[in-house]
Amino acid sequence: MPAGEAKASPYLMATHLTRVQPAEAYALLEQGYVYIDVRSEGEFLEGHPPGACNVPILHTDESGTRVPNPDFLSVMEANFPKDAKLLLGCRSGQRSTRAAEILRSAGYTHLAELRTGFDGVRDPFGAVVEKGWKASGLPVAYEPAPGCSYDDLRRKVG
Repeated sequence: MPAGEAKASPYLMATHLTRVQPAEAYALLEQGYVYIDVRSEGEFLEGHPPGACNVPILHTDESGTRVPNPDFLSVMEANFPKDAKLLLGCRSGQRSTRAAEILRSAGYTHLAELRTGFDGVRDPFGAVVEKGWKASGLPVAYEPAPGCSYDDLRRKVG
């Protein structure tokens, strides 16, 4: 490797991710982006942006521990082409950042991430320091759009 040239890593690729605030995220949806909610199925049903599709990046195992969803990428690839305009969101922005790293590494090219998540960014004491989607007064749905539940999306994996 030539001097001064950094080796590409998934972490470095994620630094080029477009991270947006709730109002910007809403505008992207109006421009044809699809919201991918990477929270658990239960969290998704507690409220999500209308039209969002649920593809959890983590599952909870029998002991209550969150573990990576081994089907995350295969479900995404079965449902969304690599050039799809995708807006990723979770509760506070951490899981969606990881999902973006995975998708970028797999060749997805039009990714944006809701940096505050659905519930907002919290300080170490649990106080919201940046409003998320819901607290920003944006529309919230409680039922999955047709074909957008995790079960519906998972069925398309060949």
